[in-house]
Amino acid sequence: MDGDDSADADDSTDTNDPVDVEDFHDAVEQYGRPVVTAEEVARALDRSQAETDGALAGLAEGEGVERLDVSNDPVVWYPTDWGKLADRERVVVFPKRRELVVDQPTQFTRAQLSQFAHLVDTTRDGGYMYEIRQEDVWAAPFDDFESLLGTVRDVLPERSPHLEEWIEGQWKRARQFVLRTDEEDGYVVLEAASEDLMGNVARQKLDAGQLRAPLSDTESWVAEESVAEVKRVLYEAGYPVRDERDLETGEELDVQLKLRLRDYQQEWVDQFVATKSGVLVGPPGSGKTVAGMGAIEAVGGETLILVPGRELASQWHDELLAHTTLSPDQIGEYHGGAKDVRPVTIATYQTAGMDRHRQLFDQREWGLIVYDEVHHVPSKVFRRSADLQSKHRLGLSATPVREDDKEEEIFTLIGPPIGTDWDALFEAGYVQEPEVQIRYVPWDDETYRHEYGSAEGHEKRQLAASNPAKLDEIRHLRAEYPHAKTLIFVEYLDQGDRLAEALNVPFISGEMRHARREHLLQEFKSGERDTLVVSRVGDEGIDLPDAELAIVASGLGGSRRQGAQRAGRTMRPTGNSRMFVLATRGTTEEDFARRRMQHLSAKGVRVTEQSAQAVEDRRP
Repeated sequence: MDGDDSADADDSTDTNDPVDVEDFHDAVEQYGRPVVTAEEVARALDRSQAETDGALAGLAEGEGVERLDVSNDPVVWYPTDWGKLADRERVVVFPKRRELVVDQPTQFTRAQLSQFAHLVDTTRDGGYMYEIRQEDVWAAPFDDFESLLGTVRDVLPERSPHLEEWIEGQWKRARQFVLRTDEEDGYVVLEAASEDLMGNVARQKLDAGQLRAPLSDTESWVAEESVAEVKRVLYEAGYPVRDERDLETGEELDVQLKLRLRDYQQEWVDQFVATKSGVLVGPPGSGKTVAGMGAIEAVGGETLILVPGRELASQWHDELLAHTTLSPDQIGEYHGGAKDVRPVTIATYQTAGMDRHRQLFDQREWGLIVYDEVHHVPSKVFRRSADLQSKHRLGLSATPVREDDKEEEIFTLIGPPIGTDWDALFEAGYVQEPEVQIRYVPWDDETYRHEYGSAEGHEKRQLAASNPAKLDEIRHLRAEYPHAKTLIFVEYLDQGDRLAEALNVPFISGEMRHARREHLLQEFKSGERDTLVVSRVGDEGIDLPDAELAIVASGLGGSRRQGAQRAGRTMRPTGNSRMFVLATRGTTEEDFARRRMQHLSAKGVRVTEQSAQAVEDRRP
């Protein structure tokens, strides 16, 4: 009896909790209609109708709830301020299509979704469309399915058995094939989870040049030179392969790191040591280069570092000298300006891809290949570097996104993603979350608008990108942040020349001599210069960690990777950082600007939109 009385008391306490406006909003959202009856509110809140009637009457005496008497029908209630409902997060799931529509998502929700879903589109009113693709589940950065499922359930408004069953099926699918090294003779073995998978998938899809001979009903001998092709073919068949081979460590290299890794950087290195290959994904400013040097120390073998350009090669050279025990004679560079192969060699992708430089790969027993800005690897000109499958392989990228939708090849050729969610590093204060805003700039003259209307194709895009009114907005932003070190990005050289001349600042482009470019960048870093106009050459390979303001005057169409890279130039451990993307009002540039910001939005960075302030300030 005492136990029963206690239970009754607890139930009474729960149902007598006061009903507030937020509770009422929850009930309205549940029914998806503008007005609800007291009976419906009671059902949604699991309360008695009498109690709910009284609570609603009390709320109506204040602010937030309105009462409406309808002749011959029950009294209905509706929210006073619909704007408060519009600002609330709302997640709608379409399980069969594996799509999610999220209105006004919180930073937490966007960051969680980025772990297992693909951002398809954003809308101007704060809506986000996500799709859960099989490759998103395959590459989800979790050690076990329960952790992945927990993240999914953190986001979804209610359980979705159909969707959860599909996700679990894809998780298991990514664990059906494994590559390993034979313990006695050292050759490569492909092992399937079942006889059916080996016979009806692997041996049907792969030819004799790739699988040399069957070893058992579930095992086959793999031609070592065909490892990359085996992984690619099975991936395309819907079966990503886990690579658990004993990889080469190369000629021994005695090197120590002279600085202490942050906890999350140490986790990255530890995970890489366990998997032997992978792509380290983290926001700009999180110290991926430092973690890469930690991997060099951990492997302890001679290392080839591949980079997209000479500027990044020089930066790696300087960082290795500053933060490791390597001496100058142990570090070489191999590109258009130097051909020096040493125990640690830094080469450009372009040079490494040329037939006449094959010696770069043959002269040393490399134990580790580091692919910086790894999104370059799937391009045909760089494919040769991906054939080094017998080595430890580490990719580095803040944005492993390709506009040709082949980013999955990065993880196939190099390895699975490794990294901490961006949001976690923002929260911990390691990286300052940038303030990102799209500003819509009108034409400053009707002539330009009419010219745009009659143009077609590329000319149309160039006219919108080069809108002269953007100069006024750039001046306005520089005046608003007069002491900020500023980068102004442009897509077109003519626009860069005009802006540089009008603002009396240098314009860095691919046409500038390398030495002059390096001199200007050093002046910017040291504080001698506070503003630079930069062409697409600044999208990667230039390390400007103390840039405080980025203004994108024009960009590469809807390139998500470019948008994230340019925002990355302002991500720093301390202080406020800002990025403004200028888009001409009423043109396709509006949509392109939103698309460029998609990757940042998916990673938990809030992107806002506003009209150009230079125009607003001139209005009477």
